[in-house]
Amino acid sequence: MIKSNTLPSGTRLPGSRNLATLLNVHRKTIVASYEELILQGWIESVSKKGTFVNKNIPLLKQEILSRNIDDTLKLKSGFYFDKNPFVHRKLEIKKEGITYINDGVSDVRLTPVDEIAILYRKLSNKKATLQDLSYGTTYGNDELRTVLVSYLNETRGLNITKDNIMITRGSQMGMYLSSSLLIKKDDYVIVGETNYISTDLTFKYKGAKLLRVPVDENGLIINEVEQLCKKYTIKAIYVTSHHHHPTTVTLSAERRMHLLNLALTYNFAIIEDDYDYDFHYNHAPILPLASHDKNGSVIYVGSVCKTVAPAYRVGYLVASKEFVDECAKLRRFVDRQGDSVLELAFAHFIKNGDLDRHIKKALKIYRERRDYFCYLLQKELGDYFQFEIPKGGMAIWITLDKKYSWEQLSENAKKVKLDLGDWIRYDAMNLGHNAIRMGFASYTINEIEVLIHKLKFTMKIID
Repeated sequence: MIKSNTLPSGTRLPGSRNLATLLNVHRKTIVASYEELILQGWIESVSKKGTFVNKNIPLLKQEILSRNIDDTLKLKSGFYFDKNPFVHRKLEIKKEGITYINDGVSDVRLTPVDEIAILYRKLSNKKATLQDLSYGTTYGNDELRTVLVSYLNETRGLNITKDNIMITRGSQMGMYLSSSLLIKKDDYVIVGETNYISTDLTFKYKGAKLLRVPVDENGLIINEVEQLCKKYTIKAIYVTSHHHHPTTVTLSAERRMHLLNLALTYNFAIIEDDYDYDFHYNHAPILPLASHDKNGSVIYVGSVCKTVAPAYRVGYLVASKEFVDECAKLRRFVDRQGDSVLELAFAHFIKNGDLDRHIKKALKIYRERRDYFCYLLQKELGDYFQFEIPKGGMAIWITLDKKYSWEQLSENAKKVKLDLGDWIRYDAMNLGHNAIRMGFASYTINEIEVLIHKLKFTMKIID
C-alpha cells in the first residue's frame, strides 16, 4: 500500500493495539511487523506521536499495465539489453498421449538411479566429504578427474594426465568454453553441410563465419576442408567423427589422419564432440581423433549425460594443459564450480565398474530396439522412406520420398497425436535432402510399434 501510494508519505498508521483488534491477531505480531518495517525503512516511529509512513520515500513511478495488476504478467523489461538473435526454439511441455519423435536420446527409465543414489548418500555421510561441500576448483572434482583420466585412456586410447582434463556440466559447456577462447568476430570455422544445430548456434553467437563442407558415407570430405584452408584462415573445425550428427556416418581412418595433418599445417583447432562413443553395435568403437593427436590440435569434449541420463550434468573437456587452464579460468565467470558431491559419486560409479555394467546393459537393449525399429520401418513404410541401418548411436538418418515433404507430414501427424519435432533444423543450408534424424533408443518395443503405426497412418492420410 505504501509502494502504490495508497498510504502516502507521512500517513499516520493505527496503533498496535487497535490494528491487532481490527485484524484479530496478537498485538506482538503487529509490534514485530512494525519493527520490521522500521528496519527496512518503510515507516518511522516518532516518540509520543505514533508511527508514520516514512516521509523520505519518493513516489514510485509506474506504468500501469492493467487495472488488475495481479492478473497481468510482467512481459516487458524497463531497460534495454541485447537479445539472442540465434536461439528461437522453445522447449515444449510434453503432453500425455502424444508420441514425440526425438533425435536420439537415451531411455531415462534405464538410468541406474538406485546405484547413484546409494553412492551419493554414502559419500554425503562421510566426514571426508565435508570438504567437497565448500567452494572448490573450477577444474572439477579432483577424484573424478583422476578416475576419468584412467577410464578415457583405457577406453578411448588417449594418453593424458589430470592436467589435460576438466569436468564440465555436459558437453555443451565444453563447446561454449572452447568457442569463447578460440573465436573472435568474423573468424572462420568449418562445419559440415549437415551439422549439430546447437554447435552452429554456439559458433554464430561468438561471431564466427561458418564455412560448410559436404558429408558423404565416409564423413566430412576432408579434401574440401583442405581447399578452404588454402583460401581462408581457419580458426577451428568441428567434427563428430564417431557418428556424424545428424547423419550417423563415421569419419574414415584416411580422413582422420588427413585432418590431423591439416591441423598441424594450418594451425587450426579440431573440436571433437564424441557424444555417443559408448554405443556401437557392429564392432568395437573406432578410436577418436584425440587418441592420434600428437600436436595438441584436438579439443575433445564428451559427457556421461547421453550414456546415463541428461539430468546428470557431468561432462569433460580434454585438451593441452594450457588450454584447459584457460577454460578453467573462463568458467569462473559463469559457473563457480559443479556439483562436487555428484562428481565424486560418479568417480566411484566409474571406479566400481557400475558405468561399464550400465553401458553393457543399455547397449544390448538399444541394439534390440535399433533392429526392431529398422525392421518395422522397412516392412511398413519402405515405400516412403530410405535409410541405412546405423552401426552405432541412438538414431537413424531417414530420407523421405521427394513426392512428400516433412512439413506436410508434420501437419498431418498431429491428427494422430504424433509430434515430429523441429524437423527444419536438419537442413540449415536448404540442400533439399529431405531427411531428418529419428531416435530409437528411448522407445520400448511396444512404443516403437505405436510410433510406426502412427507414422503409417499419417502417410495414408496424405495419400
